[in-house]
Amino acid sequence: MNADICEFLNFEIKKELADRYFGFRKLIEEDKAALTRNIYHHNRTVGQRIVNGLNRVYIMLQDENLIGEFLRITGLEETFYFDPYILTSPTLRLRVFAGVKTRGLTASGRFKYLFMQTYDQLVTDVQEYREKYAELVEDQETIEEEIKIFYRKNDISCILSFLRAMDCADTGGSMQGAIDTGFSESLEQKMQITPPVQVSAEIPLIPPLIPLPQIKKKLKKLSESAFLLHKDDFKLP
Repeated sequence: MNADICEFLNFEIKKELADRYFGFRKLIEEDKAALTRNIYHHNRTVGQRIVNGLNRVYIMLQDENLIGEFLRITGLEETFYFDPYILTSPTLRLRVFAGVKTRGLTASGRFKYLFMQTYDQLVTDVQEYREKYAELVEDQETIEEEIKIFYRKNDISCILSFLRAMDCADTGGSMQGAIDTGFSESLEQKMQITPPVQVSAEIPLIPPLIPLPQIKKKLKKLSESAFLLHKDDFKLP
């Protein structure tokens, strides 16, 4: 066969392999990047609302024993985002209560209303958080399946062996030195696709909160105990 035709055919074969490999890989990398962005966005929006809501509750409860009771009653069990400094930080207090409004004729009534309102919003936010978390995990699993399909359709070792055979046939074995130096193995490693970020490693899975109507009496009693710790010093910014 004419040398020019052979060179042309070799080029077309390599181009087709590269287009298929890099085209599919580009889609996977785009999906991985989107997943990372979505996790970050979810954590900075709904996740941050939950952090603020919990910090508000912790500050209102003030006492770590009451906080532990709150976690037990609501089903959280673990001290999500809690640190003792929260109870004494004036800066954090200003931030988490900024723009918050309550109502009631007495200080205790306003305190109780705000506590219940904050918890009720937490229930809603946690539900939204969990639904989005499940979507993110589904996206992660979809990408992992895409990678498996990619490897089934693109056996990197076979592709490199095929390309080496083509080059060796064209050059009389000039690729042999590169193979001996480990270039081939290094290239194969670089062509591997890293797995997507693991959702569970980036953000916590928060358990569902018990709806307010089911534990309203217990939370009311808790807020009454907490108000005694504040007396008349609890004022919104």
